[in-house]
Amino acid sequence: MPQTVYFSTAYLPPAEYFARLLHYDIALLEREENYLKQSYRNRCYILSAGGPQMLTVPVLAGSRHKTLIKDIRIDYTKRWQQVHVGALASSYRSSPFYLYYSEKFEKTILNKYDFLLDLNMDLIREILTILKSNITLTYTTEFIKAGNTDNDFRYNINPKLPSKYRPKPYPQVFNVKDCYPNRLSIVDLIFNAGPETVKYL
Repeated sequence: MPQTVYFSTAYLPPAEYFARLLHYDIALLEREENYLKQSYRNRCYILSAGGPQMLTVPVLAGSRHKTLIKDIRIDYTKRWQQVHVGALASSYRSSPFYLYYSEKFEKTILNKYDFLLDLNMDLIREILTILKSNITLTYTTEFIKAGNTDNDFRYNINPKLPSKYRPKPYPQVFNVKDCYPNRLSIVDLIFNAGPETVKYL
């Protein structure tokens, strides 16, 4: 019988997100919850020469308080797309697989999506393609309170909460102390490990 799991939407999610996700057949991404600030829903962490760097997708001011995640609109008054693409290049251009995978991410990031949910979904699908995963990815149709369903990771993969997940050590461009590898976006692992990414999750 197919195994189903619940996840929040996330922007270039951390490796832990995929380490959990890949164990299931069907993933339901939450689209009926209220938007949660300071979470992976609109931010990620990459590793720069100076240490972890946060990249945030800005959302419109009216799309913050008690707004459903499916209604959150991206704010294009800020040049966040160019900043994110530039940051990825600065951090990973010397990594072994940057040239091979960077265009896939850049194309999606530079596309103009109205809604955060759509941007995140396309990036997650692109990552799953890179990981050669056949998991079925879809959205929830109603909100179920946390704790009322099995296999629920919607709220425990959070940058504000401690995580017991530790990826296997892998070669990185920068040898930075306290780089918090459990919080880094999966792109750090993809650009450094390429086709071997899944083995490190």
